[in-house]
Amino acid sequence: MKVFIVLATLAVSAFAQTPCDNIRTRSQWGSRSTSLTWMPTQPPTGFAVHHTAGARCTTQAACDTQMRNIQNFHINSNGWADIGYNFCVGDPGQIYEGRGYGRQGAHAPGFNQRALGHCFFGDHSSVNPTAAALSNTQAFINCARDRGFLSAGHWVSTHRGDRQSNTACPGQALQNQVATWPRFVAQP
Repeated sequence: MKVFIVLATLAVSAFAQTPCDNIRTRSQWGSRSTSLTWMPTQPPTGFAVHHTAGARCTTQAACDTQMRNIQNFHINSNGWADIGYNFCVGDPGQIYEGRGYGRQGAHAPGFNQRALGHCFFGDHSSVNPTAAALSNTQAFINCARDRGFLSAGHWVSTHRGDRQSNTACPGQALQNQVATWPRFVAQP
């Protein structure tokens, strides 16, 4: 009986959900229908971190609203085909599908064709995202790599690492945090 319990426990932990298994899809947050461009670099070689510099969200409903607001701003004001980010994360740690995997973003000119763009909701100039948002993002990077959606030799950087951008994004607090992550490169 003890052997069965140990094997059952191992089987459950082997199939434990990761952030890649629990992405809030475009249809779940109420995305507009758009036409998206495939990313030429498959799988992408980088993971670029941003912040929205707007409001944070602490509930699923508030994060859904933020996704729609950002998508509307990117389409209506910036003239882009869709929300610029591939994925986003709110304070509760839920990962949100923006353009998703395999789609070229509009998050940073030098990174769009070769990196997944990932934003944290809020202004992180002086305050870090929540521990849940930070840890789920790092776990998301790992599971995206393990599933072939991100190159095995990938790099991690921030919007500031894009030589074509002159920006304060992702805010100094988040910049300092991401600089401690594995595979961080200041300017890839």
